[in-house]
Amino acid sequence: MITKTLFNNEKNKWININTDSSEELKNLYQDYEIDDEIAAYSLDKNERAHLDYDQPTDTFVLIFNVPNQSKIDDHYETIPMTFLIKDLRFITISNSNNQYVISKMEKYLKRNPDTTIFKFLFSSLLLITDSYFPLVEEINSDRKWINDKLKIKTTKQNLLSLSNLETGVVYFVSASRQNTVLLEQVRTHIIYRALDESEREQFEDALIEAKQLVEMTQVSSQILQQLSGTYNNVLNNNLNDTMKILTALSILLTVPTIITGFFGMNMPLPLENNPAGWLVTIGISVVLWFGLSYILRKLMN
Repeated sequence: MITKTLFNNEKNKWININTDSSEELKNLYQDYEIDDEIAAYSLDKNERAHLDYDQPTDTFVLIFNVPNQSKIDDHYETIPMTFLIKDLRFITISNSNNQYVISKMEKYLKRNPDTTIFKFLFSSLLLITDSYFPLVEEINSDRKWINDKLKIKTTKQNLLSLSNLETGVVYFVSASRQNTVLLEQVRTHIIYRALDESEREQFEDALIEAKQLVEMTQVSSQILQQLSGTYNNVLNNNLNDTMKILTALSILLTVPTIITGFFGMNMPLPLENNPAGWLVTIGISVVLWFGLSYILRKLMN
């Protein structure tokens, strides 16, 4: 589906191509005379955030990481979204996973119909960056909830939930860093020199917000890593305590085995003709058992 919207006193046209079909997107790119290499960037779901400028066709391409608001395997991921500026046309490539970004861009354009094409681009990037923050806050809230549950009982399910949060944060940290590097590259690009004051101001706002996101995601990632390491140490400590107990029990259980084995040998032995001999052997086992347990307790402490 293609939607077209005029803005900036009808000087510019925003064309949004909403499709999940690669073949359909290729045909649309041919209609708009977009280079095949640029088309390949848009079709690659694993494409990293970057910019490209094709000087012969005067096509400015920007690939930006967008958060996928639907969880995959109980964690958030990111997807690339393509923005193109060519011949006073602003083209966006969207799909079912990032359609919410288009809705935000439409609302912005209704409030600012006279915005320029690059100001609209940088405002859109700012909207995308802002969409990360509620998800990071949700991760932080889930982290606190899981941490409270782990303090009560360290279960496998809670540890898996903590691992899912770590995975989601890793995606966000990587995506936010790439987006920030991308914006830094825009600042050094020839396109930046042609921007007016309001466009540069909007760009700086987008860059500041992107840097704040990097810091926020890094802090969340470090806290999750610390929690994971702490509970890993707790589990190792619990395992060590369990192994100590099992080792001590196995040693203590050898005492009656040795005593009964000794007096069970088929040869002349002390107390073999004594009617109370079995009580004596039990008494020896009990005395040795308590003596050994006392020694082990001292050593373990």
